Amino acid sequence: MTVHESASKIVPDERDASTGTRGAFDPLESHRVTPLGHLLRRTRIDELPQIINVLRGEMSLIGPRPDAYSHAQTYLREVPGYRARFSALPGISGLAQINVGYVDDRDGVVRKVEEDLHYLSVATMWIDLWIAKRTVATVLGFRGI
Repeated sequence: MTVHESASKIVPDERDASTGTRGAFDPLESHRVTPLGHLLRRTRIDELPQIINVLRGEMSLIGPRPDAYSHAQTYLREVPGYRARFSALPGISGLAQINVGYVDDRDGVVRKVEEDLHYLSVATMWIDLWIAKRTVATVLGFRGI
């Protein structure tokens, strides 16, 4: 599945040592986020193109967030329970996003997986509505980053 997103970062300069891709446990590249990209990320508007994935039945509104394929390969080897996240459709928002947020290290990924596994064990329409409400509050309150 191709996850649709809007571009919010500049492409690294050829002279930059960066390859343009972030490793699974590399720090977030906030220095590459453009001013418009910062606004898009802060309001989470950059995630709206993923509605296309929801309409295609490839994603859900609520569920474990999909990771970049190369990151997922690393997490499968190094993060206990990561594979169990695949028992549900990935979501645009989820319990891990509202309780943990962005992470850039192994401990953060472990915390997000724990939240995802908890969500999978208690998922109901009411939990999804509660997550959706918290997500909307985050977007309207500009607490995305």
